[in-house]
Amino acid sequence: MSRFSPDQLFKLDAKNKVRLMALLILLAALVAAFFVYPLIWDKAVAKINVFSPIKIPNFIKMPFKLGLDLAGGTHLVYRADVSKVPSGEISSAMNGLRDVIERRVNAFGVSEPLVEVDQSGLEHRLIVELADIKDIGVAKQLIGLTPDLEFKEQLPESETQKILSEQKAGNQDYLVIDPYFKPTDLTGKYLEYARVGFDQNNQPIVNLKFNNEGAKLFEELTGKNIGKPLAIYLDGRPLTTPTVQQAISGGEAQISGSFNINEAKQLAQYLNEGALPVPIQIISEDSVGASLGQDSFQKSIFAGLLGFLAVAIFMILFYRLPGLIAVMALVIYAVLVLFLFKLIPVTLTLAGVAGFILSIGMAVDANILIFERMKEEVRGGKNLTMAINDGFHRAWPSIRDSNISTLITTVVLYYFTTSIIRGFALTLGIGVIISMFSAIFVTRSFLKLVPIQILERVPWLMGVRPRKESSLI
Repeated sequence: MSRFSPDQLFKLDAKNKVRLMALLILLAALVAAFFVYPLIWDKAVAKINVFSPIKIPNFIKMPFKLGLDLAGGTHLVYRADVSKVPSGEISSAMNGLRDVIERRVNAFGVSEPLVEVDQSGLEHRLIVELADIKDIGVAKQLIGLTPDLEFKEQLPESETQKILSEQKAGNQDYLVIDPYFKPTDLTGKYLEYARVGFDQNNQPIVNLKFNNEGAKLFEELTGKNIGKPLAIYLDGRPLTTPTVQQAISGGEAQISGSFNINEAKQLAQYLNEGALPVPIQIISEDSVGASLGQDSFQKSIFAGLLGFLAVAIFMILFYRLPGLIAVMALVIYAVLVLFLFKLIPVTLTLAGVAGFILSIGMAVDANILIFERMKEEVRGGKNLTMAINDGFHRAWPSIRDSNISTLITTVVLYYFTTSIIRGFALTLGIGVIISMFSAIFVTRSFLKLVPIQILERVPWLMGVRPRKESSLI
């Protein structure tokens, strides 16, 4: 008995290669279907495990990533005041603003927040979407406004006494002056983050990280204040006054003291709140309830199924057997696209669902081009085998060019529009790419499995009759 060799795959005849391709497509579609809807696998496995000595595990579970309009939550839009930021640094400041807000929201355990910057004309905006947070007040509290974070160094004793004396005498010019600390160039805009950690004795500390410019300012500030307190103020109030032990380079430092874990977390939160590089002001707020999102999702699914059913009926009635095969390919196409949506994962919004439904229609367009070309070849007198092969080959340039033009449009929409349109562009683009695979490989493989003899005996199945030859006597 000869053993199977991988080289034998390349020695298969054309018919067996088609069968192998169709089998691989079906297996891939089956695995994708279980990934999209693992409950089918789990129910079957539960019945088998009752009597099977080897327990089969359940399938991998990964939920679809739903956007705010489907899952419910809060949508906030802030206007950023970049009037005091040099024009060459606006992009960097806005990216820093996004990073700070992202860290601030993540610190509260919000599930997959969306924080992005946008520009509308000359106006720079920050867009924040918080899934599962329906209370706008809570969402705004998480983000906060723009606290003023300052690092101050201690005044000389003589200046302190002078300010205190003037204040005691009622001098109005000195009443607003801090008698103990003076401002420095180091502010919250140079602070990248503050995080809670633990020292060697397992005592809570707060780790600070400055950007490159802030690291230089911090090194200079600590170098000239060794053994002195360095005060950190938020909105004019002192948060903490740690004593500088040594000059600190590299932009990383830690604040230690006799505080517990809750106090350390609160201090880190306050420090992060003051790290906004530019002021922001809310200009739009919207809350989407979970019930409204669920209702929209159900209507979208119903619309998709209805559209799919209408397309399937049309294809079967108009193209008969090729139409039935196209519907099978369309089912595989839908499963593969949903598989990719879960695997990437793609954030599904109402616009994204619309893009997916539109891509179903575009996938059918490719099959229609192929089938119509096949009909023309048959009417031209070619046999069915040649008509099928030439139909696919000659329809491919039209399919390729139309889909490439669509993909170019989706790329432009994705990179030059806002998040809502991006969801539409992304799902449509993925759908178009998979539709080309579905039309050329899936439909073709299944159609070639049908015996040509049957199609020649029953040409009605192809929806066309070969042109009869005539002669003039």
